[in-house]
Amino acid sequence: MERVKKFVEFLNLIGYDEVRVPEKTGELGMESFDPVSELKKVEEEAKSCCRCRLCKTRTNVVFGEGDPRTNLMFIGEAPGEQEDLQGRPFVGRAGQLLTRFLNLYGVSRDRVYITNVVKCRPPGNRNPAPDEIASCYPFLEKQIELISPKVILCLGAFAARTVLNLPEKTPISKIRGKEQKITVNGKEIVVIPTFHPAYLLRNRRGEPEFQKDLENALRIAGLI
Repeated sequence: MERVKKFVEFLNLIGYDEVRVPEKTGELGMESFDPVSELKKVEEEAKSCCRCRLCKTRTNVVFGEGDPRTNLMFIGEAPGEQEDLQGRPFVGRAGQLLTRFLNLYGVSRDRVYITNVVKCRPPGNRNPAPDEIASCYPFLEKQIELISPKVILCLGAFAARTVLNLPEKTPISKIRGKEQKITVNGKEIVVIPTFHPAYLLRNRRGEPEFQKDLENALRIAGLI
């Protein structure tokens, strides 16, 4: 930045009276990059998306919410009924359970970022089809790139298989709690697969393992 100022002073000396210097940039003429506004652009694109059949049955596109500058990102499978109605991720019973677990550690939802692999609700809460996941993946990929968290907690098998590019039949029980890494724009991100909160509503025996994975993710992210 000092070299830029000296260059501007030189321009003033030779007769250029007004020279604008961009703030928060390392080189003259480059605009500052704002990941928050870029994420908003991706959200607007997603809201008008008709790449797959789910656009015909959705009420709302559920893009994601939370702190876009967070170190911890949650990725689930797909919106359910309440999410589709409200246009917000994880607001039904499973989402309320997730919020309660976060609160156990004094962490509120607005300190993390929560989204899903698929942004529109599959009819009847069926599993998203492979082509639906493929159609929606560019939005998720861009979210990860722009948020650039330290750690991603994948909620359920669909999220883990998508983010880690695993075989379609890989069970969550086989990979749960095992830290893995992906590289996005040269940065390593820790990925931790765990149970989906909806599974815990049916099987409370999984809660201790889920809580262990959540605590690990929160520590890596520096939130506890």
